[in-house]
Amino acid sequence: MRDIKPVLKLMLLEKKEVLLAALLGFLAAGASVGLLASSGFLISSAALQPPLYTLTASIVLVRFFGLLRAGSRYGERYFSHKATFTILSHIRTHYFDQVVARIPGLFRSKRSGDLLSRITGDVENLQFFFLRVVYPPVVMVLVFLATIFFASLYSFYAAVLLFTGFILTGGVIPAWFAWKTRQKAGRVRETRGALSTEVTEFMTGYRELKIHGQTKVKSEDVQSLAKAYTSLQQDEQHQLAGSESVNIFAGLMITWLIAFLAALEVQNGSLDGVWLAAMILVSLSVFESANPMASFPKNYESGRQSAERLSLSEGDATDQNGQQGQALSDAIDTIAFKDVSFSHEGSERFALSEVSALFKRGQRTAIVGASGSGKTTLMEVLLGIHMADRGDVLVNGQRLGDLDLDSCWSQFSFSLQDNHFFYGSIRENLEVPGTGAADQEMTDILERLSLSHLTLDDQLEEGAGNLSGGERQRLALARAWLRNGAVWLLDEPLSALDANTYDKVIKEVFDVSAKSMMILITHQLRGLEQMDQILVMDQGRIVERGSYHDLMAQKGWFYALHEVDKQMIG
Repeated sequence: MRDIKPVLKLMLLEKKEVLLAALLGFLAAGASVGLLASSGFLISSAALQPPLYTLTASIVLVRFFGLLRAGSRYGERYFSHKATFTILSHIRTHYFDQVVARIPGLFRSKRSGDLLSRITGDVENLQFFFLRVVYPPVVMVLVFLATIFFASLYSFYAAVLLFTGFILTGGVIPAWFAWKTRQKAGRVRETRGALSTEVTEFMTGYRELKIHGQTKVKSEDVQSLAKAYTSLQQDEQHQLAGSESVNIFAGLMITWLIAFLAALEVQNGSLDGVWLAAMILVSLSVFESANPMASFPKNYESGRQSAERLSLSEGDATDQNGQQGQALSDAIDTIAFKDVSFSHEGSERFALSEVSALFKRGQRTAIVGASGSGKTTLMEVLLGIHMADRGDVLVNGQRLGDLDLDSCWSQFSFSLQDNHFFYGSIRENLEVPGTGAADQEMTDILERLSLSHLTLDDQLEEGAGNLSGGERQRLALARAWLRNGAVWLLDEPLSALDANTYDKVIKEVFDVSAKSMMILITHQLRGLEQMDQILVMDQGRIVERGSYHDLMAQKGWFYALHEVDKQMIG
């Protein structure tokens, strides 16, 4: 029920349409019962040749119920579907806001294919929550109560049997099928998510699979999941058909019993014979409103599980961007780590352990270390993608967790290991930082980054697949250059470049960022003589710090890394 509450809250945003749909649905179902009851009474009474006014009144009543049913049904369909589509819009927006608020930390715990399955399949599934879960029981209860009251005016036994049928078709039978199928609940949605994930990976990784001759194996895995998904859907439909059949059978049995007992009451004189047909037709009609209850357990469980998958818990996200903090109005002058420790969810090992460091504006800092030493994790904690388990990250003396991350990020110039490029022109990709730079300025930056062979009108494929690794890295630097923020955060920005191009480009970057705070994460030790401080990391700790010459003189960790790097180059 806890997972359903957000959906119910979003539904209440359209309470006017919801109430109108329920009211009109009750009128439509009640009019259907009234139409058959008055028709049965008209046919029976006509055979006895009653006064003309009795027939006239009955005919008018039949026409009234017929028109009421048609008009109410139209209004019910209109308002219920209007509410449904609006609620669906609210659900989509709500889920999208959750995902956006947790990017990029969310993608470390959720696979993109699974997220795609949620935002399509699960959201689409919830569009029926009102029509198939909330709406049917409300209408059924109202119609049954009104019908039982009407039947009790003429036949006590008919009222008792209708009440029994109400309990059976509205509660006992659906509950029994729900218990019977509980173990299989959720497997359809889980398999759908797995299938979506595998298809996404198959398509995005097709080139590598083709080169390594593994497309057949991966295709068989996808086909196996598709067959399992189809099989589960078929089982689900068979169970639903079984539930509907039993529900209809129970309603017919109750109708037969009402016909039998009502006939006995007519025989002993306790029920006027003209009402016999009306009682039978009323019973047939009223159980039509109970038919949707056969699928109620399946629809409820399906909706609950979809809501659960869409309800991203705090554990799913490692950033706190969803919490609006204080905006940072001043330019960033200092960033300080004070005994910061952090471990990834589910891991007992600290990715960062008691890290303390100070970064100042106008100062260049290089962070070096072997792969897996914690360099990138330190950057992610600095950005607020992860929040420290212990210790504090202070920006201008304020806790990062108390600040609005957007206001902090607006002062950063980024070039990360994995930079995304959109399908479109280079101009459109350089406009991502939103600086409003002129074409000439962009062209000048491309030239200074040794990208003069590219033009602003050149088209990029998805992910810039038509550029080399080095070109993509320099294009990411161009975006950082256009923003030229108070903090330059560069994570392996030029690892794909040859030595000559690296020296030329890094000099240009150093020149343009001279007044900014620069934090350079790198495996390459070229050009670190120009850094004001170097932090050497190992197993999540800072094991050495100092200038290039000081660290080389100490002949410690940095010296060892430098010697290994020199041997590899040689």
